Amino acid sequence: MHALHRVTHFTIIGPYRLSVAFRDGTVREIDFEPVLAGVLYGPLRDQELFSRVRLDPEVHALVWPNGADFDPATLHDWPEHLPALVDRARQWDSQTVSGRER
Repeated sequence: MHALHRVTHFTIIGPYRLSVAFRDGTVREIDFEPVLAGVLYGPLRDQELFSRVRLDPEVHALVWPNGADFDPATLHDWPEHLPALVDRARQWDSQTVSGRER
């Protein structure tokens, strides 16, 4: 069974960068730029849209107006998940470039 992580608050600390605090006291500084690709996350490259991030009070996750979100467990363990997320982002970008966007 995995731990249930909840985001308690966040601060925008730079372009595509957030400091994210969790209920267990963990704080992560996350650079989202390497994973902003594809239909859902690509629009967040627009800095104005990215800065409209908010904390969903029900699921304690970061969400954006376009429907993008990140699971709190993924954010909590970001260093472990980052390589796979970057690989997916590259795949999404290659699909967009080749016109096979889903």
